[in-house]
Amino acid sequence: MSMSTAQATPSVSDEDRLRADLYNFLGLILSGPPDAFLLSQTAGLSGDDTELGNGISRLAECAKTTKPKQAEKEFNALFIGLGRGELLPYASFYLTGFLHEKPLAVLRNDLAARRIERAPNVYEPEDNIATLMEVMGGLIVGRFSDPATLDDQKVFFNRHIAPWAGHFFSDLETSNSAMLYSAVGSVGKAFIEIEREAFRLTPA
Repeated sequence: MSMSTAQATPSVSDEDRLRADLYNFLGLILSGPPDAFLLSQTAGLSGDDTELGNGISRLAECAKTTKPKQAEKEFNALFIGLGRGELLPYASFYLTGFLHEKPLAVLRNDLAARRIERAPNVYEPEDNIATLMEVMGGLIVGRFSDPATLDDQKVFFNRHIAPWAGHFFSDLETSNSAMLYSAVGSVGKAFIEIEREAFRLTPA
């Protein structure tokens, strides 16, 4: 899902740019089946001995053996299905059991306050996990205006991502329909936990 506003290119630390890159990557691979180019890029990733690094290494190995058609079939089984996929990647569903509920309305208000608008050719509800990853990445690097302060990032994360994204990524990691996306789930779960802990340690 793509969001649109004015562009900005302010100075951002290397660490924050790496955080934004991972948010944007998760947003991209969760927004639709990866094509051959994205699979090739993903296969070139390298991790380390941390939980996140191990997830990245497993994702790279999966990408090496996944063809675009396989990825499309897996994505459709997980998120599209006949009527609905195995998982419904929306904050409203995870938090209330229904779509288009209060979490979506709260998110829309927060996005409007930041002058972040849904692209005109996109029809997915904004509380989709892919959109939230994209928005978080954009806030960090200032894609929508100036880079968000750490306090503002913390507010957005705690309000719209922390309450449910870890549960979603855990479900994705253990899904019977997932191979490539199981590894995406591992990466997302570890990354969300790192972000949660980092924001917890940020002075109020």
